[in-house]
Amino acid sequence: MNVSRLVDHARVLWRTDRIIAELRLKRLLSGLGLQALAALIASFGLLLFELAAYFALVQVWNAIWSAAALGLINILIAGLLALFALRRPVGHELALATEVHHQAIAALEAEIKNQESGAASLASALASTAIPLLLPLIPLLVQRLRSRKADMDPV
Repeated sequence: MNVSRLVDHARVLWRTDRIIAELRLKRLLSGLGLQALAALIASFGLLLFELAAYFALVQVWNAIWSAAALGLINILIAGLLALFALRRPVGHELALATEVHHQAIAALEAEIKNQESGAASLASALASTAIPLLLPLIPLLVQRLRSRKADMDPV
């Protein structure tokens, strides 16, 4: 039984979990500030384009239909942006760290199974050697208990 290998596998698993979490956090935070600034600038630009489109459409249609058409266009643009955000590829580092994580879990499970089979074989070996050693001691134990009982009974 090698407990140090089990601890090493658990340590590798812990490190890969930590690396995966750090890479995910870096990926999330790396572009968040710039994306927020870009979204703010784009929203101002979209607002001005929408204002210009509204003034142009009011001359052709009435105010209600112009606002409804621009609202529909805004919903379509938001849906396209949401689809684009969902289809972003996973980074190479994250895929590599996930692969190492899965390998560490597999190695840890194999080591635990190896430890369990080693513990079972050790228990069976101890049981097979302990029984022949304890058999001669049983009559001595019975004799000792009888003598102790005889010493305690004042007949």
